[in-house]
Amino acid sequence: MTNKIKIEVAYALAKQQKIVELEVDEGTLAIDAAKAANIARFFDGLEIDIDATKMGVFGKAIKPKSHIMQAGERIEIYRPLLADPKANRKARADKAKAKK
Repeated sequence: MTNKIKIEVAYALAKQQKIVELEVDEGTLAIDAAKAANIARFFDGLEIDIDATKMGVFGKAIKPKSHIMQAGERIEIYRPLLADPKANRKARADKAKAKK
């Protein structure tokens, strides 16, 4: 008999977020837990390519196909960035410089 552990899977948009609580077998990979959560069903018309999406556990990037879930962990499914943060910082710095 396999022991069960409780975990969470989280996904967030700008104005909506969802955390799904799951009970999975010990030894479950993050990718399998993310698929089991089927979190896209909570977001109208959203499709998430779980196999290609970056993920983390409590803000730390993981490799979902090799990370073994531990009791109490929360998988965060990351969405693609709309803009490059470095480019945004540079644009703000250039704008501030132009004002001087």
